[in-house]
Amino acid sequence: MPTNFVAAASAHTRAGALFGIPVTVRFTPVGFDFRYGDGDTTTTTTGGQTWSALGQATFTPTATSHIYRERGTYDASVTVRYTAEVDLGTGWFPVEGQLSIDGPTQQIRIFEAHTALVARTCVEQPAAPGC
Repeated sequence: MPTNFVAAASAHTRAGALFGIPVTVRFTPVGFDFRYGDGDTTTTTTGGQTWSALGQATFTPTATSHIYRERGTYDASVTVRYTAEVDLGTGWFPVEGQLSIDGPTQQIRIFEAHTALVARTCVEQPAAPGC
C-alpha cells in the first residue's frame, strides 16, 4: 500500500547588512529529493500534499508516495533545494546555484497488511473475508 510523504517548505526572506549595506535575500524551494530508506528515491518540484488536500482516498498513489516491498524499519528523509535572490535596495537579482537543506531523518516502520475484496462492508457483514 502506498505511504504518502509530504514535505512542507516555503519561501524565506532574510534581511541583514553586508559591509554596512542593507541586503535582503530570498530563498525559494524549487526541488525536493525524497529518500525512502530502501534505496528508492523520487525528485519532485513540490513537497507533495496530503490525501485529503488532493481529494484522494487514503492509500492511493501520489507523486510523492512510495510502496515498501518488505516489512522492516526504514530511515526516510528529504532534501529541499532552494534558489536564492538578493536585493540591495534596487530590486531582486538571482544568485547562481542552489542551496540544499537536508530535513531530519524519520523512521518508518512497515508492518504486514492483508486486503481482500468483499461484497459488503465489514459493518454490514463482520464475518466476511478481510474483516
